[in-house]
Amino acid sequence: MKVLVVGGGGREHALVWKLAQSSKIDKIFCAPGNAGTAQIAENVSLSDGDIAGLLNFAKQNEIGLTVVGPEVPLVEGIVDTFETAGLRIFGPNAKAAILEGSKVFTKELLAKYNIPTAEYQRFTDAADAREYLNTNTTYPIVIKADGLAAGKGVLIISNPEDAEQGIREIMEDRVFGDAGSEIIIEEFLTGPELSMLCFVDSETIVPMVSAKDYKRIGDGDTGLNTGGMGAISPNPLYDQELEDFCLANIIEPTLTGMRQEGRPFKGILYCGIMLTEAGPKVLEYNVRFGDPETQVILPRLDTDLLDVFEAIIDDRLADIDVKWDNQTCATVVLASGGYPEAYPKGLSITGLDQVESSIVFHAGTKLEDGKVLTSGGRVLTVTSKALTVAEALKISYTNIEKIEFDGKTLRSDIGS
Repeated sequence: MKVLVVGGGGREHALVWKLAQSSKIDKIFCAPGNAGTAQIAENVSLSDGDIAGLLNFAKQNEIGLTVVGPEVPLVEGIVDTFETAGLRIFGPNAKAAILEGSKVFTKELLAKYNIPTAEYQRFTDAADAREYLNTNTTYPIVIKADGLAAGKGVLIISNPEDAEQGIREIMEDRVFGDAGSEIIIEEFLTGPELSMLCFVDSETIVPMVSAKDYKRIGDGDTGLNTGGMGAISPNPLYDQELEDFCLANIIEPTLTGMRQEGRPFKGILYCGIMLTEAGPKVLEYNVRFGDPETQVILPRLDTDLLDVFEAIIDDRLADIDVKWDNQTCATVVLASGGYPEAYPKGLSITGLDQVESSIVFHAGTKLEDGKVLTSGGRVLTVTSKALTVAEALKISYTNIEKIEFDGKTLRSDIGS
């Protein structure tokens, strides 16, 4: 079989790396890929948003399965397009991907089916949002743009001045484009966060091993939110009792609700959960693998990932014995100086050939004249496995010292 992986980040490098271990795959393409995927797959010069181009490529190259990494093409209907053309593709269709594509839809669904989440109000008019804040607000609060905003559309607001600025930027200045045509204002939840990822077909839910990611740019969870600066697996707060509770009270009723709304879900369901004093509550849903959670979950998977994807497409996930190893896994992100705001690109990366006992998943990299250069905010994720998280982190941090590029930025407290 020939497989096409859509996307070009660390998540997609991890997917390519895991799929390459399958004896049933002859060749993998990655569109657009990065300098890391180029080592084990053939990169294709197509953006992950070029659905027509990707479809044409899949037809011409007799691709047996397309795997979609990022959320934007899923929300825009790449699965519907490929299935209409008779091609096999892994991921939810557009009607199901709205779980990530619209925060308003998701909050309404959670409320309708009594699934625990933060209290909220929705607004399509900036003046109405301001009036609500002037009369009903105790801080901190959270303001969310409705649509996709590359992980940046969630603002934690601590005072009225920042609230005014947030509403103006999202709804009037449209810094997130049409994603800001509607907003959610919701209560600020406190507690440890939990990432719960599941394989899902029409009838079956198979939870993955747990993970914990670290969103803020600075040590001690300080500074701006990012796409993620590191992750560990397993999550030390996660146990069977918590998994059973979240399945029964969050995941299963969500999927039941989606079926009742005529939006059956198949693919990867990622639930961000806050463990509040009142119990677990949903922060958000994603409809694909997380990044960098993928980089610590897939190295622990002992089952052929291709078999899992094929079973989900064919609604026979219950027939697959999904197995995981007992080791721990940790990854640390190396980011560009200035990320998550403005940062330089095209900087030379050295020392990758000196890394031992770690997997370096590339995120924002490109190959140019035989050299690996930076091309994004999150550049590399250095991933290691060991018997304990502390051992895995020691291996990753030791190897990070060997890797250099100007402005290299990382957190020193992943796993704390």
